[in-house]
Amino acid sequence: MNDTDAVNITLSFTINGSEVTVDVPMSDRLLDVLRDRLGLTGTKEGCGEGECGACTVLLDGRPVNSCLVPCFQVQGRDVRTIESVDRATLSPLHESGATQCGACTPGVVMTSRWIGEDRSVLRGRTLRELMSGNLCRCTGYDGIIEGVRRTLDEEGED
Repeated sequence: MNDTDAVNITLSFTINGSEVTVDVPMSDRLLDVLRDRLGLTGTKEGCGEGECGACTVLLDGRPVNSCLVPCFQVQGRDVRTIESVDRATLSPLHESGATQCGACTPGVVMTSRWIGEDRSVLRGRTLRELMSGNLCRCTGYDGIIEGVRRTLDEEGED
C-alpha cells in the first residue's frame, strides 16, 4: 500500500450537469472516480497511458484523457462524460460504420462533442487531425471522420 492510498480527499465538482461530492483515495485518477465511485462506466479504459483516447471526457469543455488526470484536479470543475450525450446524436456515427466493438466510441463521441461545441478549433485544422488522439482498432478512420462530419452537419455545420 502506498502512502497516498491511505489518504482520502473530498472532491466537489459538476458531473454531467449535477453537483457531486465524493470521498476518494488521493491516488485515484478521474477515470477511477467516474467508473468505480460514481458508476459512470461509459468511459472506457483502453491503454491507461493516455495513448488511445478511449477514456476521453470533457473537462471544462476540453477533451482530456481521464486516465491521466489525478482526481484532485477536478475540484470545483465541470466534467462531462458519454452519459451526458443524447443517444440520437450517435446516429451519424453508427450509420457511417464508425462503431464496431465500441471500445473507442465514448472517446470519439466526446472529442466530436468538443469540436461541435467549439467550432473555432476547426480553423486551420482538419477533422482527422483533431480526432487523432482517438485510436480505433476495428473500423479504420474513414468511417469515424465521416460520422463526425455528419454529426457536425446535423448540428448546423456550414
